[in-house]
Amino acid sequence: MSWGPLLVNLAVTAGLVAVLMLATFLYAMRTRVHAIMDTIWPLGFVLTALVSFLLSAGSGVAGRRVLVLMLTPVWGLRLGAHIYLRNRGQGEDKRYASLLRRNRGNLAAFVLRYIYWMQGRVMWFVSLPVQAAMYEHAPLGLVTWLGTAVWAAGFGFEAVGDAQLRRFRADPANAGRVLDRGLWRYTRHPNYFGDAVVWFGLWLLACSHWLGLLLVASPVYMTNMLVRHTGKRLLEKHMARSKGAAYADYASRTSGFIPWPPR
Repeated sequence: MSWGPLLVNLAVTAGLVAVLMLATFLYAMRTRVHAIMDTIWPLGFVLTALVSFLLSAGSGVAGRRVLVLMLTPVWGLRLGAHIYLRNRGQGEDKRYASLLRRNRGNLAAFVLRYIYWMQGRVMWFVSLPVQAAMYEHAPLGLVTWLGTAVWAAGFGFEAVGDAQLRRFRADPANAGRVLDRGLWRYTRHPNYFGDAVVWFGLWLLACSHWLGLLLVASPVYMTNMLVRHTGKRLLEKHMARSKGAAYADYASRTSGFIPWPPR
């Protein structure tokens, strides 16, 4: 492990994320739509991976560096494009609108603290395995290829789940109905589950050094956010209100996160 260059990398990416969050904040304040943060979120990981790749030249194993550079942007660019197309022309997201109603003081200070700085810190922390993997000296081995396979499984689950939901919503005949086919038959959130698996796969790419083992906190934290905070929890509250008994019936027979045969 190239400790000195890695520490420099961490400092540079922290500054980079801060600048990205500030720029996104200024843009959102001008347009008055903070949902742009959802599109910028995955692109921030792409930028972090690219900068880490450039800074790590000569410090880590080239094969691992290239692999991480390929996998992170493939995930980030697909998700960013998906969210952008889904949100385009929709105005403010209900989650952000609900958060904004809690403000009792200066709006700019409120959103900067509770949207941009908060998500920026999470972005930097979750990306730690991506950054560390760039500086490992161990050759590619079984753990690396296992991580690649786990990433592929998660990416496929997330992408297919998103595509199935997009087709379902595009059909007017499905208005008011709940998607319970395809991957959605086995979990109420195949996209969130796939996203979590992607980050465990990227974490495994950093596990050829003992530091990587410690960084399991990053995918665990990401999964906790998806399940208990910004993902599953908020979405299910909205679905329960909008779909009523249909969603309650679906939830009673379908796994909440990990895919499992329906009851």
